[in-house]
Amino acid sequence: MILLEINNRVVEETLTLKFKNALSGLYSQNSTNDKKRGKPESVDITVADFDGVIYHISNPDGDKFKVRVSISLKFYKDLQEHGADDLIKREYSAFLTTPEEGYNVSLVYDLENVPSDWPEVVKKAGLLKRNCFASVFEKYFEIQEKGEGGRKRAVINYRDEETMYVDAKKDRVTVIFSTVFKDDDDIIIGKVFMQEFKEGRRRYQQAPQVLFSHREPPLELQGTDAKTGDNIGYITFVLFPRHTSPAARDNTINLIHTLRDYLHYHIKCSKAYIHSRMRAKTSDFLKVLNRARPEPKTKERRTITGRVLRQ
Repeated sequence: MILLEINNRVVEETLTLKFKNALSGLYSQNSTNDKKRGKPESVDITVADFDGVIYHISNPDGDKFKVRVSISLKFYKDLQEHGADDLIKREYSAFLTTPEEGYNVSLVYDLENVPSDWPEVVKKAGLLKRNCFASVFEKYFEIQEKGEGGRKRAVINYRDEETMYVDAKKDRVTVIFSTVFKDDDDIIIGKVFMQEFKEGRRRYQQAPQVLFSHREPPLELQGTDAKTGDNIGYITFVLFPRHTSPAARDNTINLIHTLRDYLHYHIKCSKAYIHSRMRAKTSDFLKVLNRARPEPKTKERRTITGRVLRQ
């Protein structure tokens, strides 16, 4: 199965192009003194990502030598309760600026002072959404590592009518995703995928435990305002210390924060594949029917001399 990219490729490619052009000497503030060099082109790109996340790449105050990358997350306030601001400062302190209006985080890059480690800077910029998500996981992984279970459960409303719950015990971290299935077919295919996760754990004992419940929330959410309904599903991941240790936690965060998108992406791919196979099989049946159709009988007419005329 295809794993979705955790980075934003548009952000990375745009910054890479700008940095490479700046390093090659194409840009100059005083372009009148050097006809071969000029100012960089303006940029104004809006990119929609999963979970209703919006990126905006632009030039702040029209300064073409500055590139600003902003991100908007509807659920950023939920993440702020779990240290999102501190994590963003830790990862992007050199480029952090006042957020653009309508956005939660903004980073500014100066094309006249390209950092020596610019490939790593570009990679981090592409991981801006991932790093916003990471704060809640890092917090509860550390709670579990210190054996401080019993803290208040994190509730992240990452989509309309869909919620992520994170809770830490002394020996595990539980991550629960609620998701809405728009079609009855999605529920059936989703159950098949969840069964594959269970089968995977039988083959690979190091994999986390995965549970799937339909209509009703799992026991961990009993007595809460967790939604119920025929189109509601809950996916539970039980992460043990081998998944939340400092050596493994980055990879765990990379994989688990895209779980909802991964599931629905493959549900849509499966439906498209089934439909294509159905259309192909229908086409084959039509060919068989056309070959089996009897040829129409020809009418015969005879002339007065007895010669046959076929029509």
